[in-house]
Amino acid sequence: MKKILSFLKKEPMLAVSLLAAAVALVITPPSKRLLADIDWRTLGTLLMMLCVLEGFKRENVLRPLVALASSLKRMTLLSLFLIFGVFFSSMFVTNDVSLIIFVPVTIQLFRAGGKERYLLPVITMENIAAVRGSLLTPFGSPQNLFLYSRSGVSAGQFMLHMLPLAAMSAALLIVFVLTLYRKAPREEIGAGNALPPWKHEGRTRRIVYLALFLLIIVVIVTRTGLWPLAVLAVLLGILAVDRKLLFEVDYVLLLTFLCFFVFSSSIAANERIAGFLQRAVAQHEYWWAIGLSQIISNVPATIVLYPFTENFAGLIYGADTAGLCSLIGSLASVINFRIYVREYPGRGWAFIKTFTLVSWAFFVVVVIPGYLLSFWPFF
Repeated sequence: MKKILSFLKKEPMLAVSLLAAAVALVITPPSKRLLADIDWRTLGTLLMMLCVLEGFKRENVLRPLVALASSLKRMTLLSLFLIFGVFFSSMFVTNDVSLIIFVPVTIQLFRAGGKERYLLPVITMENIAAVRGSLLTPFGSPQNLFLYSRSGVSAGQFMLHMLPLAAMSAALLIVFVLTLYRKAPREEIGAGNALPPWKHEGRTRRIVYLALFLLIIVVIVTRTGLWPLAVLAVLLGILAVDRKLLFEVDYVLLLTFLCFFVFSSSIAANERIAGFLQRAVAQHEYWWAIGLSQIISNVPATIVLYPFTENFAGLIYGADTAGLCSLIGSLASVINFRIYVREYPGRGWAFIKTFTLVSWAFFVVVVIPGYLLSFWPFF
């Protein structure tokens, strides 16, 4: 028991998700419907990404990206490059994936250059960039995919409605970066260590990981129903080139996602709770999406609230703003947290404090404009 409690203390997000799932299962006993309502597709996609990105890390596949970023000597330019790399890539490969790609690169560069004092503010801004950049496209985030598929609007019309929020967020991120380096706008990053060379014997593994990564992107963008075959292909590919890698995957993150999905499915299946939401949510979708997301995250909250929604714009704007309030508000933030604490064990609360301060400063600026825009109907 002591070992379990010690483990959960080191993994606060997992502890919260386990508690939420346990409470939900008391409210609504397990059933076949519960298993059917869990978003297995998202879990499968996440498993594929965690496996392949672990391979990227082991084989230093991202070395060209690190080399490009390393050519930027000033901290301001480097931070803008990394943050907007997340902002724009999240529009196409989802916010989760963009953080998995860029946050490890940021940690590597700042550690090598002796600038770790800036690391937490910058990866927090990368988190904001992932949440706010991904809102522009229908496939930028799981909740966008879910709502876009039910909206009936064209991709162009969808992006037109999301463009003001994305543009405002991009401008505000630039202001935040300039404020961070206001005392030393020309500060340069240290030379750090030379980039580790690619090992010739890892060439086959690098090619396999890149091919599997492209497969995952195709699965995400096309929304194909054949995703279980893709999961199988990724696992078999990794077994073929480096089976030991499967022991290094962050399965704690997968379990955290699963627990949140169990919670959302159980709550939605309860008739009394569903009746309450039916009466309370209509015309208050924006604030409900932000508030409920702080308990079960924005993807499950979107799924729970959609059947009771009359203002589609309010729901999607609220869900895409909710990730600025807390780690739980967006599961992409949980991914960022997990990446950081794996590199810096015992520093989880320092991450949470910085994340809360910077994200709330951003939230205070954008929350009212988002609310006003929610009265602009999609259809």
